[in-house]
Amino acid sequence: MRGHKRMGEGAMAQLGDHEFFLTLEPESNSVAILVKHLAGNMRSRFTNFLTTDGEKADRFRDCEFEVTAATTPAEVMKWWEEGWACVLRAIEALKPEDVMHTVTIRGEPHTVLQAINRQIAHYAAHIGQIVFLAKHLRSSEWKTLTIPRGKSEEFKKVAPKATKP
Repeated sequence: MRGHKRMGEGAMAQLGDHEFFLTLEPESNSVAILVKHLAGNMRSRFTNFLTTDGEKADRFRDCEFEVTAATTPAEVMKWWEEGWACVLRAIEALKPEDVMHTVTIRGEPHTVLQAINRQIAHYAAHIGQIVFLAKHLRSSEWKTLTIPRGKSEEFKKVAPKATKP
């Protein structure tokens, strides 16, 4: 989860303030909207994670896909941090025996492990969209978040070698 968080932050750090709100076409989402949706989902899924349904009654999902002209990048990043705080607080509190405990999401039973895997996939998909948008918007100014294109062989030469346990 922390790796996904870092990747999203690395992409958003490259954006100018106005770029948080740009869309590629009218039906697509901006980075700000993706973050607002992720934060809403994170709060809903991970608040009282073991004891209440992951779809909270006070979540208004449709509103997560709306931002106003008054929304600022600082507000977007506040949503980001608050959402991740819910996720990490809940996961860090888990004990090994909790992993097979049953939780519900929209009334559907999941083991804790299944619920976390579901959220990892969801967050990875949207963070991939954030990276795609940021890379598209920054174009030639984009700074890669992983191994630069054409540098894989060079990376393999300097990467630490895995050791056998």
